[in-house]
Amino acid sequence: MDLALILDPLDGLKAYKDSSVAIMRAAAARGHRVWSIQREHLCWREGRSSAHALPIETRPDDAPWYRAGTGARRALSEFDAVMMRQDPPFDFEYVAATWMLERAVGEGARVFNDPRAIRDHSEKLAIAEFPQFTATTLVTRDGDALQAFIDELGDVILKPLDGMGGSGIFRVRKDDPNRNAIIETLAGPGQRTVMAQRYLPMISEGDKRVLIIGGEVVPYALARIPRDGETRGNLAAGGRGVALPLTAREREIAEVLAPLLWSRGLLIVGLDMIGGHLTEINVTSPTCMVEIQQQTGFDVAGLVVERLERSL
Repeated sequence: MDLALILDPLDGLKAYKDSSVAIMRAAAARGHRVWSIQREHLCWREGRSSAHALPIETRPDDAPWYRAGTGARRALSEFDAVMMRQDPPFDFEYVAATWMLERAVGEGARVFNDPRAIRDHSEKLAIAEFPQFTATTLVTRDGDALQAFIDELGDVILKPLDGMGGSGIFRVRKDDPNRNAIIETLAGPGQRTVMAQRYLPMISEGDKRVLIIGGEVVPYALARIPRDGETRGNLAAGGRGVALPLTAREREIAEVLAPLLWSRGLLIVGLDMIGGHLTEINVTSPTCMVEIQQQTGFDVAGLVVERLERSL
């Protein structure tokens, strides 16, 4: 199999924990050829989607973790599979890349996650499809509505719809003297949509990442436990990752979502859960594969490659 991954700059990837690097290593170990593409090298001309692709030889060491061969421009349909694995921000250029990848699909390319599904699944707002699994949630850009939500619940989380890694997340209590300034910072004068959710004290036990690979639920979650004095469990915000078996509630939620999301072409999905409540559905470049494998022995990256093989 020729597998191409659309990635962030290679030298900036933290190979010791990067899930995309783990996928490339797993694919190479199974005898597949691996290629790297930068998003800015995507191109469409006269019915042909292509990109400048580098053949990659992965190495067991993390520095350097790869050796690149001579690059060439190739049609995306020439690869057996193309994986979109670039991190957010989900800005206009990210959206433009999904449009271009959708054209490639029309030309016969196999792209995972499906570009239309990536575009249609806001990682924050996608939970609105499954309100039976969520905590009390409000999505609005009306500052008065946000104020009323805080007054009603007393303790809430506010976050922008386009953030990642815990950026822009605030915990706001009813008596917080900074609540007006926080709402103004996030929503402006009705210019930016904000998600508000009831604060879940179970965050102390971890913001859990539950992975679904090709419709199969990984039996372990990575609990991202906040450091002292912090509300956010994100690893990028200093959280500590602990792999744990799924609880019955976590498995219940994941098993309901798994076949539906896979039917939409979402090969890799990361569900975020706090205290048995669904808080996000991550589809751009879900992570935590390496931490789960290191702590439990479950080869998540290998499962990604296996599901790719079966689907192709």
